[in-house]
Amino acid sequence: MLEHVDRMQLAVRDRHAAAQSFASIFDAQPVRDDEVRHLNAKRRVVHAGTSEFELLEPAGDGPVADYVSQWGEGLFGAGFSTNDVQALARRLSSKGAVYTEEGGQLFIAPDQTPGLRMVISQEVARPMVGLMRYLYEATNLINDHEAAAGFYADRFGLDQSRFCPIKSHDYGYKGQLTMFNPPERLDRIELSEITDPQMPMGRFMTRRGGETLYMCYIECESVDPIAQRLSALGLRFTRGGENSHNPDNMFIHPTALHGVLMGCSRTNAAWVWSGHPELFKRG
Repeated sequence: MLEHVDRMQLAVRDRHAAAQSFASIFDAQPVRDDEVRHLNAKRRVVHAGTSEFELLEPAGDGPVADYVSQWGEGLFGAGFSTNDVQALARRLSSKGAVYTEEGGQLFIAPDQTPGLRMVISQEVARPMVGLMRYLYEATNLINDHEAAAGFYADRFGLDQSRFCPIKSHDYGYKGQLTMFNPPERLDRIELSEITDPQMPMGRFMTRRGGETLYMCYIECESVDPIAQRLSALGLRFTRGGENSHNPDNMFIHPTALHGVLMGCSRTNAAWVWSGHPELFKRG
């Protein structure tokens, strides 16, 4: 019942400054300003690629203010689209899940999942804007990837037979990709079970006290224009990664993007580690 990874929510101190960062790096365009009463936050939504980013600024006491106070700016929640929000709401209710509905979205707290704060929105077709193509991954650090896979398949109607196993010695994890609709698209939640707690992912999970949202991934036609923007702004990023077959991969450092660690891969490159390497045509 999940169609796309269609948005990320950021907890920020100044939503206007964060929107300017997204414009400067990705040519993102503003969509609207409003408030989310459930989170007690002022929200600026920007459109980048075919995805949206919700920039949440505390309006007073509440979950966003608590996040900023404890962790500073960063990745607050991951958003997914569905073709029928109410049908998914009924499914969640039937399974005892607790959520809050506001403005046509379902807000699911991290204590209702393996540590992943989620927001569910109606599937909407959007034109592609700026330097990215779309979001396709939210990374969920978890204790048991098999249990987490079963949870997401059960709660959100995903086909577990389509999930793709993953393992990384360099980054210290094993797990699964909960592929929503392969090989049509890359959208998924990455379930990363830590195998080396001394690696950055393991240290992050320890600091956060358990299962949590870690990072997100975007696809772009080329990482070069984004890298050039980051360089011109004096912002940190790393090219490449452990996948030597994919030099067109980049990680944007959290200090460059309001606390968000973001991976960037060029068109179809992520299929190399997502179960369908034949779909990646090297340029």
